[in-house]
Order: sequence, then C-alpha cells, then structure tokens
Amino acid sequence: MADRSLRGIRLGAQSLQSEEGVILHERMQRTYVCSVCGKDTTLTFAADAEAPETWECRSCGGEAVLRVGEGTVTIDHSDDKAPRTHWDMLLERRTIPELEEILEERLAYLRERRGSESTAKKSA
Repeated sequence: MADRSLRGIRLGAQSLQSEEGVILHERMQRTYVCSVCGKDTTLTFAADAEAPETWECRSCGGEAVLRVGEGTVTIDHSDDKAPRTHWDMLLERRTIPELEEILEERLAYLRERRGSESTAKKSA
C-alpha cells in the first residue's frame, strides 16, 4: 500500500486489498436431496473438510440427505432420543397421586380465595 497514493480515493467505498498472491484452498461440491420436497441443494466445502450427512433444505426447512453417486446416504435414527417434555420431567420428580394431591390443594385454595373475594364485594 506504500506505493499507492490515497489522493482522490473515497475511503470506505473501495477496498485497497488485491487478489495478488492469494492462494485459494481446494474445494469440493456436495449435493443434498431434500426428503420432503425433493429439491437438490449444492454446497461448497473445503476439500479436506468432512461434509455432514444431513443439511437443512433451503426451500422447505426439511432434512436434506447427502447424495453419494446415484443414491443417498442412509441415516440411522434408531438411537436418536425423543425430546423430553415438561410432563416427562415432572413425572421424574412426582408420582401421579402426589400430583393429584397438589392439584386438589391448589383448587381448594383458589376456591377459598374466590369465595372470600365474592363475599367481600357483596358486603361493600
């Protein structure tokens, strides 16, 4: 940059960096086929990078699977865990009879409170 003059240049509008001496890394393209809509998505990866077996489809958001030759990679979902819900986590801490007892206590409290509010409104 020392050999270039900054006179007459709009700063920020143009880059002073050049492509001179830049060596690009080898690249490879991988194609993913969406299992929902059937569209192909082609992505570019570094040649030494391991391409993931699945990718999110750009069109529909479904799961796209890596194409290898004429077929696709088979994905084994057998050991995938089902997501735990709030109910599952609650059942890990309490039993059904305990939950029913807590529910009855809360309902009794709410009924009592509602009854006292309605009598307070009537007397006012």
